[in-house]
Amino acid sequence: MDMNRAITAFAALGQESRLAAFRLLVQAGPEGMPAGEIAQALDARQNTMSANLAVLLRAGLVRRDRHGREIRYQADLEGMRSLLGYLMKDCCGGSPALCQPVIDAIACDAATETTP
Repeated sequence: MDMNRAITAFAALGQESRLAAFRLLVQAGPEGMPAGEIAQALDARQNTMSANLAVLLRAGLVRRDRHGREIRYQADLEGMRSLLGYLMKDCCGGSPALCQPVIDAIACDAATETTP
């Protein structure tokens, strides 16, 4: 990821509704959610949410798939990984152990996951 793409991604996440939508899609996992359900879950107007999802799409943070008349959105984990990688690229100064606490903090923790 280059600086311009990182700036675009941060700008997309720098608005409350878009950040909430992105976090909701991360939680939804690979199945994602239809645009209407995202709007409903976040108590937003559907046309406003569609515009916000378009910004996240252009920033490379979400993907969409059309299923008939329904458009499902998913968090683009590769886009998120690229953004996090850009931020952390030079964090350790050649000592990867310095970055480990950050990696541990953002990694999924199987011990805290709940099973249905």
